[in-house]
Amino acid sequence: MRNRVQALRGRNNDVVEPIDAARRLLGVTADAGVEDVRAARRRLAKDLHPDAGGDESAMRAVNEAVELVLDDLARPAAGRAGPGSATAGAAASPRPGSGFRPGRVDHDVASFTIEALPVVAFEALLVVTSWIGEVVVDEPPYQLEVVLTDPLRCWCRLDIVPDAGASTVALTIASLADEPLPAIDSVRDLWVACLNQVGADPDGLDGSGHRG
Repeated sequence: MRNRVQALRGRNNDVVEPIDAARRLLGVTADAGVEDVRAARRRLAKDLHPDAGGDESAMRAVNEAVELVLDDLARPAAGRAGPGSATAGAAASPRPGSGFRPGRVDHDVASFTIEALPVVAFEALLVVTSWIGEVVVDEPPYQLEVVLTDPLRCWCRLDIVPDAGASTVALTIASLADEPLPAIDSVRDLWVACLNQVGADPDGLDGSGHRG
């Protein structure tokens, strides 16, 4: 990742580490979980996104801060940065109402782009869900939680963010109970291949889900 979130100096000339700078940029605390980080991105995008009259470089910095914080949350508790981090990882798992016991978690920021506004993109994702799994929680048009059952099995959350007339989808997955966690690239490729079948055609991706 291009590290735009660099170490800063605080009021007392003390060095502020990149992870702390990223949290400050997003306005989240050291014990924030994945849901808090996603919510912060959506909140900031409303003002900073170019489609809303914001600045492209500022939005890029926010995206990179999100990636940095999520990368930190994905590490084992002992290796995370900042106080309260052992608690933070719990928020990365499926929410309690989903009915599934949390397992291993992985995420992919800006996993793919759909050439449609969020309302249309969300409907396309619902169609695909009916083919490969079932809806657990839906918050149209910006978030969808799904349990994938065929051909891959895992819990999956898709966060949909407006992106220059299109929609960027961030993917988070978690294993179901004691089942193995599929590779996140395989999960992404499955969504992309199915979206291509319904005509949503993710921008810049070929049928296998890899960038061309």
